Amino acid sequence: MVTPYLVYVDHAVVHGQLTQWYHQRMGVLTTRQGITLFSVIAVYMTLLGAVYRQFPEMSPEEREHFKLPMNLDDAKNLGKVLLRYREDHYYTVMIGLTSVYLMLQSFAIPGSIFLTILSGYLFNLRVALFLVCMCSACGATVCYFLSLCMGRRILERFFPEKLAYCQKMVEDNRKHLLYYILFLRITPTLPNWLINIVSPILDVPLTAFFLGTFVGVAPPSLFYLTAGQTLEQMTSTSGIVWNWHSLLLMGFATALAVAPIVYDKIFNKKKSE
Repeated sequence: MVTPYLVYVDHAVVHGQLTQWYHQRMGVLTTRQGITLFSVIAVYMTLLGAVYRQFPEMSPEEREHFKLPMNLDDAKNLGKVLLRYREDHYYTVMIGLTSVYLMLQSFAIPGSIFLTILSGYLFNLRVALFLVCMCSACGATVCYFLSLCMGRRILERFFPEKLAYCQKMVEDNRKHLLYYILFLRITPTLPNWLINIVSPILDVPLTAFFLGTFVGVAPPSLFYLTAGQTLEQMTSTSGIVWNWHSLLLMGFATALAVAPIVYDKIFNKKKSE
């Protein structure tokens, strides 16, 4: 039988271990930074709650599929539900989808690929492309400011090698940061979440960051949007991007992005000789 004293001692030990773990993991954030983070989360939760209340009454079967899609089947089921309400509640569906997209981009939460496919399924291609580009750029900008507020200590503590690598890349292309951001967004050279959080730490101007993101995400997003138009016939997300048409377009877009950088380096090399 365990005595009350031993229970107290065990509880104190466990509490001490948890406190130590908390300070080791979360000590990278100050109180002010924590308040900022939770304030942004609260704003998004309030926005999503307001949009949710605008939706009409759904059946139990529809509510079951009214969730963040994490796979293709989830996207198909959610797409069918939203399609039923799109005609009579067009802007409610649009604002709801873009609000979730913004939140995922702001906090680097997986799942935006399925929202891109859903956008192609629910909206005109031009409208969907604009929404995806704008949500990607605005969400990444929120992530940019969050990182500016609290990212340096986190990066230096948990990702020092990645930070050093990115710093070298940025310094090598400091004169052409807009084109370099374009290149990074078009190609899978670096994950988007890493680009978002290191950019303010490495003094990437917000204008170059925003414009590079807005334009750079368009080519890869276009394929998922086009595929979304046939969402009900899709069996997997593999093979959407990697076909001859996409390779040619991606190659052309990448060439346009790096052309000014390559030209300037060749010109400067000849000038120095």
